[in-house]
Amino acid sequence: MFADVGIRDGRHPGRRRRLPGHLSRKTTTTCAAAGGKQALKETSMKFNRIYQAAVAVAAAVGAMAAQAQDIKLGYNGDLSASPSAQSGQAAVLGMQAAIEDVNAAGGVLGKKLTLVVRDDTSQPPKSIQNMSDLIDNEKVVAVFGPTNSGNAMAWKHIPNQKKVPVIGNVASGTDITKPMSPSADNYMFRVSMVDREQVAALMAYVKKNPTSKKVGLMAETTGYGQGGLKDMEDLAKVQGITPAAVERFGVGDTDVTSQLNKMKAAGVDTIVVWAQGTPIAQVMRSMEKINYFPTTLSSWAADNVTFFDAAGKTLAEKPLFMRTVSEHRTPGQQKLFDRIGSKLKAPSAFSFALHGYDSVLVAAQAIKQAGKTDGPALKAALEDLQAPVNGLLKTYTKPFSKTQHEALTAKDFVWIKWKDGKLSPYSDPIITGLTAVDIKQ
Repeated sequence: MFADVGIRDGRHPGRRRRLPGHLSRKTTTTCAAAGGKQALKETSMKFNRIYQAAVAVAAAVGAMAAQAQDIKLGYNGDLSASPSAQSGQAAVLGMQAAIEDVNAAGGVLGKKLTLVVRDDTSQPPKSIQNMSDLIDNEKVVAVFGPTNSGNAMAWKHIPNQKKVPVIGNVASGTDITKPMSPSADNYMFRVSMVDREQVAALMAYVKKNPTSKKVGLMAETTGYGQGGLKDMEDLAKVQGITPAAVERFGVGDTDVTSQLNKMKAAGVDTIVVWAQGTPIAQVMRSMEKINYFPTTLSSWAADNVTFFDAAGKTLAEKPLFMRTVSEHRTPGQQKLFDRIGSKLKAPSAFSFALHGYDSVLVAAQAIKQAGKTDGPALKAALEDLQAPVNGLLKTYTKPFSKTQHEALTAKDFVWIKWKDGKLSPYSDPIITGLTAVDIKQ
C-alpha cells in the first residue's frame, strides 16, 4: 500500500509518485526539517564565501586606492640600446635613491613618490609613444629624461600641450628647454649639462688662450653634433672668432684624416669638436695617424667610458672638456656613490646619477610648494621656488624663472681631463683667469 503522499516524478513530469507506506507524513515532515537545516547550512556557507570574497575585493580596492594616493613620476629614456644607455641607467638609479630618501622622510604632501620607467631604446617613435603612455595612462605628474636630445625634440610638444612638466636630467641639447613659440607657456626644465653653456665656456677659453691663433670647428652629422656646431658658430662670432675651417664627419666614421688634413693645411692650431664619445675617439686616433695634435677641446661626451676605451689611455688624455662633477667627490656625492656605484656600468656615468637625484629633489620641493600636483601649479612653483633645495651638485636657490629653465649653467661646470684612467679636475692660468664677463652668450 502507499500512503496518500506523493512527490513529483522527475522521470515523468506532471505525475506524482507515491511514497511507500512506511514513510508517513511525520516522516516526511522530519525529512523536510532536516532538509531545511541542510539548506540553511548551505546558505550560511554560501554567505560566508560571498563575505570572504567581498572582504578580499575590499582589500584589493583599498590597496589600489592607497596606491592611487602615491605621486607618480615618470622616466622616459634609453636604458638598453645606444652607448648612452648607461647614462639613462645611472639617472634612474639616482632618481630611485632620491625617491627612497624623500619617502623615508615622510614623502610629499603626506604621500609617497613612485617612479614609472619606460625604455625608449633611443628611438624617437618609441620615445613619443612612451611619453603619451606616461601622461595619459600612468597619470604621472612629471616626466624626467630623455637620454637623447633628438628624442626630446621629437616629443616636447606633448608635455607642453598637456601641461605636464618635464625635468631633463641627461640630454643636453640647447633647444630642449626653449619654448615652442616666443609667447608660449614652457613646461620643459632641466637639471643637467647644457650644450650652449659648455660652448660659451670653451669659446671663452679659446679667446683667452694666447696660443690659439687659428681655430677649427668639427662636428658629427647627427642632430646632436649639428646643434652643437650651430652653438659653436654663434658663440665664436660673439667672441669675435672667425673659424679658419669647419668640418663635419659621420657618427660611424673611423677615419677622419681627410678633414684633419684640411685643418692642418689651414694652419689650425686649436680644434673644438662636438660629437659623441666614440666619434671623438676616432678624431683623436686620426690625429695620431697624421701626427697632428692641435689643442683640442670637446663636448662633455668625452667623459664617456666608450671614448676612453676607443681612444686608449694616451690619446684619451688630450682633449679638454667640461662636466658637472669630477671623480674628486664631496662627502654627500661619495655617500651616494657608495650606495649605487656597484650598479653603474662605469664610474664615469655617476654624474647622471647626481642629475637624477637632484632633479627629484627639485620636483619634490615644487610639489610641496604648490600643495597639489596639477601641471600648471607645478610649473608655477618650479619657476618661483621659494625654499632652497640642498642637492648633491649644489644648493638650488631659485634655479628657474619664467624665462630661464636651466638649473645648471657654465659656472656650475668643472673643467676635466682624463688622467690615469680617471676624470680629474683640470686647471691652468687661462681657466683661473676666466670671469663671468668672459663667458659670453
